[in-house]
Amino acid sequence: MSSSITFSFLLCLLSLTSTSSLQSKRNSYVQNACSVTHYTDLCVQTLAPFSSVAKNSPSKWARAGVSVAISDNKDVLRSLLKMRRSGFGRRDRVALSDCRELLQDSLDNLHKSLAVLRTLRASEFQEQMSDLATWLSTALTDKDTCLDGFEKASMKSAMVRMIRRKVTTSMYMSTISLALLNKLAADGL
Repeated sequence: MSSSITFSFLLCLLSLTSTSSLQSKRNSYVQNACSVTHYTDLCVQTLAPFSSVAKNSPSKWARAGVSVAISDNKDVLRSLLKMRRSGFGRRDRVALSDCRELLQDSLDNLHKSLAVLRTLRASEFQEQMSDLATWLSTALTDKDTCLDGFEKASMKSAMVRMIRRKVTTSMYMSTISLALLNKLAADGL
């Protein structure tokens, strides 16, 4: 009886050790991938779920970064589309309209990027990296331009503060995607 309890206890300890070892390995994958970004904490937080699949693959991390940027961009765009224009002054209504259009353009560029990242080929790698860098940079610029539209907006407005916060975070996600792409371009396939 005592030996079966001891054996069960040892099996339990062994499974806990292997689980924590696996978690540690996953954490090291995402930490390593995110080490090239300016927003390491945000990168680790948002990309950690991809660790078991991406491991040490720069192309998979680049895809994960763009996928998360797409999801975030969609959420921000959805929020902006739900906002009523009547809650804004004339200048802010124009900025809101422009921002919606810019975020749609950004989303289109992120989707194009993800499509290319899914079909990378060694024979076209340099051209694909050039296209991807252009599209991801444009997605980032679109978000920055959106923020510029609210530069003179009243910071007293809770809606304007919320827009700026969401678009800024979305910009960070695009920046992370671009950094992961640059790592892929440097490392190759």
